[in-house]
Amino acid sequence: MSLETTEIQDKLVETFGENVFHFNQEKDIFSFEVTADKITAIVLFLKNDPTLRFHFLTDICGVHYPDNAIERQFVVVYHMHNWYENKRIKIKAFINGETPDIKTISTIFPSANWMERETWDFYGINFIGHPQLKRILNMDEMISFPMRKEFPLEDGGRTDKDDRFFGRTQSNR
Repeated sequence: MSLETTEIQDKLVETFGENVFHFNQEKDIFSFEVTADKITAIVLFLKNDPTLRFHFLTDICGVHYPDNAIERQFVVVYHMHNWYENKRIKIKAFINGETPDIKTISTIFPSANWMERETWDFYGINFIGHPQLKRILNMDEMISFPMRKEFPLEDGGRTDKDDRFFGRTQSNR
């Protein structure tokens, strides 16, 4: 039996009600939004339900929308895959820009550990309950989060960069 998106949606709405919404089919990925405080329960349900069987966490990433209302300035995006039926889903959980906190799912999927660390490293999204939330790619001394929109694209004070090597010289010839 093939797993249909309507079945996924029906099971989620039946179990979580208004905490799941904005269902949408985007090419071959079924996407929806969840309330951030229910993320662990929803991910656990998607993994353990005998029909849904989303046993593989493909990716976790963050997105910054500074022009959104403060309570929707950040979104954590989860991609999961059901290998039995070859179905993929995308889950979006919007979080507050002043306190970008969301619960970790590293207790459900150990592979989430590094993905959550990377998301914290670049966006400053705090994964509550994460066993070792520290920088993974940037320097430990860094005090900003470089994927946030307020982060400058270039550091004007760099001395190790010569614009001539990047095709940015003005030719007077």
